[in-house]
Amino acid sequence: MPSPYRALFAAPGSKGFSAAGFLGRMPLSMMGVGVVTMVSQLTGRYGLAGALSATIALAAAVAGPQVSRLVDRHGQRRVLRPATLVALVAAAGLLAAAHWRWPDWVLFVCCAGVGCVPSVGAMVRARWAALYRGTPKLHTAYSFESVVDEVCFIFGPIISIGLSTAWFPEAGPLLAACFLAVGVFWLTAQRATEPVPHPREHRGGGSALRSRGLQVLVATFVATGAIFGAVDVVTVAFAEEEGHQAAASLVLALYAAGSCVAGMVFGLLHFAGAPERRWLLGVCAMAVSMIPLLLVGNLPFLAVALFVAGLSIAPTMITTMSLIEQHVPRAQLTEGMTWVSTGLAVGVALGSSAAGWVIDTAGARAGYVVPAVAGAVAVVVGFLGYRRLTRPAPRRGGTVEQHSEREDEREDGREERHLA
Repeated sequence: MPSPYRALFAAPGSKGFSAAGFLGRMPLSMMGVGVVTMVSQLTGRYGLAGALSATIALAAAVAGPQVSRLVDRHGQRRVLRPATLVALVAAAGLLAAAHWRWPDWVLFVCCAGVGCVPSVGAMVRARWAALYRGTPKLHTAYSFESVVDEVCFIFGPIISIGLSTAWFPEAGPLLAACFLAVGVFWLTAQRATEPVPHPREHRGGGSALRSRGLQVLVATFVATGAIFGAVDVVTVAFAEEEGHQAAASLVLALYAAGSCVAGMVFGLLHFAGAPERRWLLGVCAMAVSMIPLLLVGNLPFLAVALFVAGLSIAPTMITTMSLIEQHVPRAQLTEGMTWVSTGLAVGVALGSSAAGWVIDTAGARAGYVVPAVAGAVAVVVGFLGYRRLTRPAPRRGGTVEQHSEREDEREDGREERHLA
């Protein structure tokens, strides 16, 4: 590992929470595809399997920001453990309902409960921010976490699908639930690196989404998520049309591998310019990288095109995390990061649905129009909201503490007058 990455782990406790975060994030890439594989094997109903996977994604999009908001207010340990228990109980119910053929509505209720799973990636990034805020190491830490995300998405689906097909249908989701339990409870046991909660800053403060800059980031990443969701669905359909459906997972792994490589290199670089420009350039690069997919003629060409397309993903995500720090008060940092993930989840659901409709209507090759259009939408939103991103919120960096201290003093004064 290059020395800048080794230097990250000089801080006490950093290795422990990073390892726990890796385990806790694996379900993100394993649960949805595991449920699809499990249900399709047990019932043969692919429509039901897809609907259940979408239910998990949408439930996570709704519950995720609320869980993270509570984390910012009360701390990771107090919130993540109960939320994870809810998700684990729901996952157990889902496995039982699928195995014993319970009514479909039970499956949907359980999938909604599974969606309460916390955004472990945001929790780990918040710990890095608490360690290295205001230093170049934070850029490297965010780069490392983007690489971890891609590693999860490369190996998670392969493990989940492989277990469910080679062992027993419930094996993939079951292992995902085990990873979640071990990862979250191990992470929350590490109290020394847990970010300090900010209960007072949240009194009447509203959601982090009130930030105009964050609104731009979330809206752009809804379109970006549509790129990801559409590419996944269309690539599987294209590989099937070519008579090599099993190769789809390898081709999509190269897409993630491109992002992984770019993230590693990006973390070694240090930039002096405004991050807003790098972010907009990254969004444009993602959109442009979708154009070659419209010309795809065979699987080898598709694999190369997707690897190149993946090179723009991690740098854009890393820069996004830096922008969130500028536009969201420190007391709402975890919630702000989770809102971006929520935007991606909503976009994935929209993109996969639109791509499926186009494939059914005009074939797999035509399906690549969907990520191309989504990329164009992301660019338009990015340009329209660029001025908002160049105006950071006044309560950021060192001024957040000053603001918080003034708020605390005012709050204490009000309480003393009330008691008097």
